[in-house]
Amino acid sequence: MLDAKSLRLATLSENTAKSLWLIGEWGWSILIESEDERILFDTGLRLSATHNAEMMGIDLTTIDRIALSHGHVDHTGGLRDILERMGSEVGRSNFLDRHERIVDIVCHPDVWGQKFIRYAGETEYGFRGIPFRKEELELRQGARFIESRDPFWLTEDIVWSGEVPMTNDFEQVAHICFLRQEDGSFLPDPLTDDAALYMRTNLGLVVILGCAHRGMINTIHHAREVTGMEKVHMVVGGTHLVKASESQLDSTVRELKRLRVEKVGVSHCTGQESAAKLASSLGSDVFFYNNAGNIVTFLGG
Repeated sequence: MLDAKSLRLATLSENTAKSLWLIGEWGWSILIESEDERILFDTGLRLSATHNAEMMGIDLTTIDRIALSHGHVDHTGGLRDILERMGSEVGRSNFLDRHERIVDIVCHPDVWGQKFIRYAGETEYGFRGIPFRKEELELRQGARFIESRDPFWLTEDIVWSGEVPMTNDFEQVAHICFLRQEDGSFLPDPLTDDAALYMRTNLGLVVILGCAHRGMINTIHHAREVTGMEKVHMVVGGTHLVKASESQLDSTVRELKRLRVEKVGVSHCTGQESAAKLASSLGSDVFFYNNAGNIVTFLGG
């Protein structure tokens, strides 16, 4: 079990920035640092993660591996730039000769799907998938993709979630907005690739959300089942409550309180109105807004 005092969560990319010289950009990227492992979870939309890492004094070459929450561009668009900064960019012809490092990237196989979005009242479909070819990242940047539908343990106490089951009656994927293209047709995207990271600590579970397309509460329940821990100390990341109904927000707050989640840090796709609702309902001892440049540390048990 991780000693929480050894953990540090550094948000590299988020819609808003905490301080001067940092960039706010729609998307999400967070670095998890423990005694034994440095894991980057998502890579933001474009250049914000690499820029902000430099401004925050974070050396990206020391990252051990990358995990992806899902295949939307605002979580994967910075991947090539991150890999280049990690020092793994080489030409195909001399890749093996130079023995450059291989970077393991854990993800769901569906991240490579043709993902689109269409907003209410619009007729145009906008591409929102990964803006790179898998082969390019493997051959030019030294990426090695580890694809799984099931939970994948990165360390003894940190697990990438795999597919999150839809188990409650108030959270659902926004099928009207999110679509996938198959054989020329646009179909609802169940976003089975929507994943999170779970960490077992002496304070309880720390749940790192990506976008929580399949539900913040569904993800928390899945974390408890996968890890075998009931107590949830912290949940941080995108909650996808940006267009949640009042009923869903009420159910979310009620379940967070029932589970006695001790800290809730919201980011990215939460939305200002929903963030305000969570803040007023949970109180300042529990709620915090987690933006680019924020560093989360833990006092221990």
